[in-house]
Amino acid sequence: MGIVVLGIDLGKNSCSLAGLDASGRVVLRRRMRRVSLESFVGGLERCVVAMEACGGAHHLGRVFVGQGHAVRLMSPEYVRPYVKAQKNDELDAEAIAEAATRPTMRFVEVMRRPGRRRRRTWRQYRTERNLRQGTRA
Repeated sequence: MGIVVLGIDLGKNSCSLAGLDASGRVVLRRRMRRVSLESFVGGLERCVVAMEACGGAHHLGRVFVGQGHAVRLMSPEYVRPYVKAQKNDELDAEAIAEAATRPTMRFVEVMRRPGRRRRRTWRQYRTERNLRQGTRA
């Protein structure tokens, strides 16, 4: 198929995909359920996967990086100028893919999985501090 850039417009349940080849032509237009997206992208050759930055995009970005793809996340206001006609999911996916090919586009880093930090009360903090200092609690 020769997909170089895959643009994904994420929705709650369904996602629209647009794949561009090396010359920038659309070679793939597809709509699929969000559950089957990971396995579909995992079956593709290594490519650039572009999405608008949101919480779900960061999660999927970590998954796609683990599969060996290069992930580019963009702020939605930077993608908006590339939508060609009436706004719909298919055209949004194509605009995302096109925006990812621009050399001056600003990308967002994929956030690492946030670690669970234990929140301490003041009493716990004070007790731990006193134990470190060797004083009574």
